[in-house]
Formats: sequence, C-alpha cells, structure tokens
Amino acid sequence: MSTAPCAYSIGRRLSLLLAIQTVIGLGVLLAFIHGATTMLFTAKHEEELRSYTAVLVDVVRDAGHSGGEAEIRNKLAWLAERRPGTFVQLRRADGSELYRDTAPTFAVDNPAVRSMAFDVPLNQGAAPLQGELMLDCSQDAKTAQRMALLLIVAVLAGAAMVGWGTFWRVRSSLRPLIDLAAQTNAIDARHLGQRLSLAEPVEELQPLIDQFNGLMQRVERTYAQLEGFNADVAHELRTPLANLIGHTEVALSRERTAGELEDTLHSNLEELHRMAAIVNDMLFLAQADRGVKARRGAAVSLAQLVRQVVEFHEAPMEERGLTVAIEGDTALSVDEPLVKRALSNLLGNAIRYADAGSTLSVRIAREAGDSVRLWVENAGPTIEPEHLPRLFDRFFRADVSRGEADKPHHGLGLSIVAAIARMHDGFPAAESSGGTTRVGFSLHAA
Repeated sequence: MSTAPCAYSIGRRLSLLLAIQTVIGLGVLLAFIHGATTMLFTAKHEEELRSYTAVLVDVVRDAGHSGGEAEIRNKLAWLAERRPGTFVQLRRADGSELYRDTAPTFAVDNPAVRSMAFDVPLNQGAAPLQGELMLDCSQDAKTAQRMALLLIVAVLAGAAMVGWGTFWRVRSSLRPLIDLAAQTNAIDARHLGQRLSLAEPVEELQPLIDQFNGLMQRVERTYAQLEGFNADVAHELRTPLANLIGHTEVALSRERTAGELEDTLHSNLEELHRMAAIVNDMLFLAQADRGVKARRGAAVSLAQLVRQVVEFHEAPMEERGLTVAIEGDTALSVDEPLVKRALSNLLGNAIRYADAGSTLSVRIAREAGDSVRLWVENAGPTIEPEHLPRLFDRFFRADVSRGEADKPHHGLGLSIVAAIARMHDGFPAAESSGGTTRVGFSLHAA
C-alpha cells in the first residue's frame, strides 16, 4: 500500500536553499579574499628578504674591505640588534662558520619562518662568503589565521541571516495564501455563495482566485440544479404514486366487479408506464452525463430519418391539422436510434405548442467543418428570453410562456435532446421571437 508523500514547508526549503547558496557564494568570495591576502603577505615577505639581503651584502662587503672578519662580525651584531625577528649566519668558502646571531627569539623550524640564501663576494678571485637570512613571519601567519576564522564566522553568520530573513519574508509573502486557505476552509454546502478575495490583490494569485471563484460558481449552480432535480424527481414520481395509491384504495374500499377492477388496473398501468418512462429517461441522462458517446453506424440521410419520425407523429399532427416541410439533406454517420429519439422529442415538442393548422419546418444544414445543424421550427407562443437558457434543463417548464397547463409531460424531452447532441460532440440551441420558435441541435462527424 503506497503512502502519500510528506508535505514540506516552502519557507523552510527556500531558507535552506538560499542559506546553502549564501555559504557557497560567500565562501568562494571570501576564500578568494583570503587567498589574495595570503599572496600579499608572501609578496611582502619576499620583498623584505630581498631588501634586507641586499643590505647585508653591502654591509659585509664594506666591512670586509675595511676591517676584515672582525669588522664583519661587529657590523652584523650591530644589525642584529637593530633588526629583531631576523636570524643571520655567515660561512666562509670552506664551510666554516664566520658569524652567527645569538639564539633567535623564534623557532627556526616553524613553517611560518621564511629564509633566503645569499653570497657576498670579497676580493677578486676569492671565493664568496655564503650567508642565510631567516625572517620570522609568524605574526602575519597568525593574522591570516584570525582573518580566515573571521571570514568563516562571517560566512556562517551571513548564511544564518539570509536563511532567517528568507524564512520571515516567505512567511510574510505567503500570508495571502494562508488567508485564502482559511477562506476556502469556511466554504461548505451551506455557504456555497462565498467567494475568495484578498484585501490587497496579488497579481500572481489573482488568476488562481478567479479560476477558483469560477469553479465555485459552477459548483453552486450544479448544486442548485441537483437540489432542484431531486425535488422535481420527487414531485414527478409523487403524482403517479399518489394516483396508484388512490386508485388502489378506492378499489379496495368495497367490492368491485371484474370490469371495474380491470379499469383500475388499466389506470394503474398507465401511471406505471409514466413512472417507468421517467426512470428510463433519468437513467439515460445519467449515462450521458458520464460521458457515454454515440455508437455511430454507416452514413445515412438525415432527411430520411426525419421522414421516419414524421410518420410516427402523423396521428397527433392530423388531430391538430399540422403539416411538415423538410428542407435540406445531408449524409452523416450517426447513432440512428438516438437521433430519431431527439428528432421525435423536438417534433413532439413543436406539435404540442404549434398553432393549430400551421406548418412545421425541419431544416437540415451543413455548417463550417463537419458540423450539421437540425432545426425544428413552429409558429406559436414566443418563449421569453430569460427562459431560453434554461430550456434544456431537466424538468424545466416555462408554463406561463407556453401555456402547458393542459399539456402535461414530465419535462425531460429537451434535456434528452441536449444529451444526444453532446453524445455526438454537438450542442443544443433554441431561438424564439415574433411568434416563431426554433429548437434544434448540432451533430459533428465522427
């Protein structure tokens, strides 16, 4: 069984990353500074050694010319007192010691001690004297060490400050997200109308807020439709159930003849058929909502399908003196039973509301691309503009505008038309003005 990944803190992660970057960046920079300082110290020591070596060479040469070895020893001893932190020794050409400073104040084997050898020519043709100068650089080495420690502390302190500052700044910057989370947590089924907002709009968050608010608007509308749908289903099923219960109770209230019981059973059967039709239509709409697509067959003539549906409605049309005109035709691969059902619902709807003795028009027209539009047009009461957007909602009835009081039906016909259109990758449409109503749907080629 897989486990969900652990949540992490954006603030802590950014703080850690920036602290690491700070350590790396400052570390490289300060390492360069320390290296450059060490090179400067080294260059300084080399210069001091070269300068003092040149002085020693001049002093020893002059002393040797004027007073011999004794004068050389006196001059070097005098220089040793004048220049602490140095150690000088001088040997003759045969390797014997001519002069050596008293014990130095520093350890000559210390890595911080630097040395330089030099030669002192005395007489022409004579072998030169060999000398060695040692310079105590321990103080500069300690300074470099203290500087390195200071730089390390500066790097760590800078990283800590950057990390803490980043964490504080991220927490402050994420405050709008915390507010949005609190607002989102307050939304429930009783407060679906609540929307997200910020006192100070944030440019990066505003698209997310707008999308979430749009989603909540759709959820609220769907929830309202669902509640209305449940109420409508209960209402639609309550009437036939009440009729069934009433008829059965009346039949059982006293003894009935076989003919009377048969009439009661026929009446109950009609109510049961009505309930079955509602349940079947609801099941069909539920399948369509789950994304079921139409099963398309070979391309057929849509006008031929219309004529077959018109034949099925001949009786109610003759009863009201209606005729049908079919305009246009095209061949398209569709699910024939579904398209016939949609056309039957549209035609039945038009027959129900058309003016007696008028002509119904069924138009078939090719549109841009592979789309085909089917319209059923009738002359009759105009649908109010505010009712048109809801015409394909389940159980919706524009009673006032269409005078349905004497024409009961369960209100799912146009919803099924819309579902069949979606199953063919199309959409429904309705127009009504000037006593003419056009209701139809589009179909897309497979």
